[in-house]
Amino acid sequence: MSNTLIIIPSRMSARRLPGKPLLKINGKSIIAHVLSRAKKCKIGKVAVATEDKEIVKEVRNNKGIVILTSKKHKSGTDRIWEAFKKINDRKIKYIINLQGDEPLIDINDIRNLNKIVQKNKFEISTLASKIRNNKIFKNKNIVKVQTKKKLSFNKSQKALNFKRYQNKRKKNLYQHIGIYQYSVSALEKFSNFKRSKNEIKNKLEQLRALDNKIPINVILAKKNVVGIDTKEDYMELKNILEYKN
Repeated sequence: MSNTLIIIPSRMSARRLPGKPLLKINGKSIIAHVLSRAKKCKIGKVAVATEDKEIVKEVRNNKGIVILTSKKHKSGTDRIWEAFKKINDRKIKYIINLQGDEPLIDINDIRNLNKIVQKNKFEISTLASKIRNNKIFKNKNIVKVQTKKKLSFNKSQKALNFKRYQNKRKKNLYQHIGIYQYSVSALEKFSNFKRSKNEIKNKLEQLRALDNKIPINVILAKKNVVGIDTKEDYMELKNILEYKN
């Protein structure tokens, strides 16, 4: 029996692209794509956490588990903590927060994250990939993470900082991927902390952990991921995937 639970936070009111979860690619909604990827990992139960009844209906139509949560949450991690408490499964030791706008995240990268976290009993971990395009540095919609040492596929490094904007290359700087894995105790601690000034200023919830001295371990992903933050991102990914088919 798996001790890992994957929860996908999702909402309709994304600031840069409202209604994003229900936008279609190849006739399938973005949230349905992410749900399908999570299930294919086969590392534990999968649920979607949302404040929106439209998403509840979509997830159920795709034979997924969905938890209706409060509309008051300021971050996806706060939302998954409420969902986890409602699921109430004492066998769960780790929760993966898989962001709902990463329809191309690689299944093997998720499995590798879970494997390394379980082996090392990390509190909070995430994925990052090599930056292959100089435009990424100045793109505020793509989060960058700087690590203490060079990343590898099988060994983690501590995150030093997360940034949206970077005007030039820095040593050990990577593109962050929207997934976190928490121990239950770390997720509870995170959710009980007040939002930090750094988090609010930069609109990056992971800074709450660093500001409260909780380390975040970063593992290198083998595949780059194109997240969907804007209409341009959506159209670019839609054109790529639908052209392939």
